[in-house]
Amino acid sequence: MIYKASLARAINTFFVLLVVVACCASSYGDSVPRSGDDREGYESADYQTRSSSLKERVGKAIDLYKLSRTPQLGLPPLESPSDNPLTAKGIALGRRLFFDRRLSINDTMSCAICHVPEMGFTSNELKTSVGVEGRSVRRNAPTILNVAYKTLLFHDGREFSLENQVWSPLLAHREMANPSIGYVIKKIQRTADYRGLFEEVFGRAAAMDTIGMALAQYQRALLSGGSRFDRWYYGDEKSLFNADEKLGFKVFTTKGACSACHLINKKFALFTDHQMHNTGLGYRSAMDKEAPTQRVQLAPGVFVNVDNEKIRQVSRDEEFLRNDLGHYEVTENPADLWKYLTPTLRNVELTAPYMHNGELLTLAQVIEFYNQGGIPNKRLSPLIRPLALSDKEKQALEAFLKTLTGSNVAELVADAFAAPVGDATK
Repeated sequence: MIYKASLARAINTFFVLLVVVACCASSYGDSVPRSGDDREGYESADYQTRSSSLKERVGKAIDLYKLSRTPQLGLPPLESPSDNPLTAKGIALGRRLFFDRRLSINDTMSCAICHVPEMGFTSNELKTSVGVEGRSVRRNAPTILNVAYKTLLFHDGREFSLENQVWSPLLAHREMANPSIGYVIKKIQRTADYRGLFEEVFGRAAAMDTIGMALAQYQRALLSGGSRFDRWYYGDEKSLFNADEKLGFKVFTTKGACSACHLINKKFALFTDHQMHNTGLGYRSAMDKEAPTQRVQLAPGVFVNVDNEKIRQVSRDEEFLRNDLGHYEVTENPADLWKYLTPTLRNVELTAPYMHNGELLTLAQVIEFYNQGGIPNKRLSPLIRPLALSDKEKQALEAFLKTLTGSNVAELVADAFAAPVGDATK
């Protein structure tokens, strides 16, 4: 039985990988590190890999504390909690924890395996993440760039502070799978690499609160502003935008109504209203009749239709993944069915696939989804309606969204490459 269950998980993970392997390709240029192979054009039979060697992952540490104290064009001032003020040593300790595989039950998973630095601190290769032993996670991994400004966390808005949030993935059976809080604390206390570090930063040993505080400090320091949009809009560098990008901004703020939820303020733009909305996507996943087959890509230009019954035979996760009720699972209020948190659009070109379940693989697909008015249901947000955008307007909107990439992403990625990953022998 153990062998059969392990085989089922392995085959399920294989199918998940195949289904989403043709993920969105980015065009943000060579200045920003990409994943080993972003699979641009993978659907074509003449696809050519651009895989890069691990030797090309050049790390260079930066002063994240200084970054957190330096104003960034387009972002508001950073305010850290009074009971967990940012310090250089606190950020460094959180950074060490974030990349340490030993924080999982079997020393294989770190926070960074789902929030991959060169993939916009998310995961471009999977619709939804895969945790310990290939266990499928129900939702897409959101970016943690600029997460310091979020007032609600997780797609369903169930958490309110980074200090508390970190414990959910550490303990979730499908993610890092630790059996208890005490287990994690004792494991860190026994690890030589951490000897004396918590005492130096917080004046006391590793504990539930100090572990959360350290991880929160690192994540709060990952600020990324100064995009081309910021320089054009807030820096008054009007020559930076071409005609398509200017049209895209006009569509974003008028006909497209994107800015109704993805807010732009006079002095800064977080591109979120911090609210929960029903777009219909969760409704469709939960309520629509399942198609008899799924189209699966096996290799460049090679697709097959796989019977869903066969997929179910090797997967115990299908109903779990489909039966996602959104914010209702937090409040148990029927009005909150299939509501999910508005994500930031900063660095959106880097963070495919999109939506809470990673169903939409490209920005073009996202734009078309909203252009058609989401998925009708009786709890659909009143802000969502058909837009009747022309092809030119849709292309311009996509061009505008690609101006939101922060100016320092490459530096943050290089800093992440310089972080220790945790030696499982220690």
